[in-house]
Amino acid sequence: MTIRPIRRFGDPVLRTVAEPVTTFDDSVTALVSDLLDTVAEPGRAGVAAPQIGVSLRVFSYNVHGETGYVINPELVETSGEQDGEEGCLSVPGLSFPTPRAEHAVVRGVDLRNEPVTVSGSGLMARCLQHETDHLDGLVYIQRLDENLRRTALKEVRATDWFWNG
Repeated sequence: MTIRPIRRFGDPVLRTVAEPVTTFDDSVTALVSDLLDTVAEPGRAGVAAPQIGVSLRVFSYNVHGETGYVINPELVETSGEQDGEEGCLSVPGLSFPTPRAEHAVVRGVDLRNEPVTVSGSGLMARCLQHETDHLDGLVYIQRLDENLRRTALKEVRATDWFWNG
């Protein structure tokens, strides 16, 4: 069991668009295993590969007892709206109201390169959108309106964990 350390906001890997998985080998199997172990820690809903320093398009999720992973996910459908606080393991201790779609569908593949579809509403929809954003080089703070983003960045800079490379 390998629980990997989480990269913090400011780390360049979190701002880089992750590369698609093209070779389904033992290294990808090990990555998925590490992601599943890492997301299994209490209080975690999702972990994207860039958050553990790997710039590949893979994430794991653990929402309301439903655990899994998606390789090369694409957000293919969203509908409705939800408001609510959103946090991130890469922005520890802070959360901000972040609008998201109420329902989301992600399509990708599994370790055998077979099609996988994951869908959900509420927290699962938020998780799917949040983790897909990580793979696109986005941290949720970047989705906030300008005034709230400014406040959030000020709070991030005031933390003792902010990585300023």
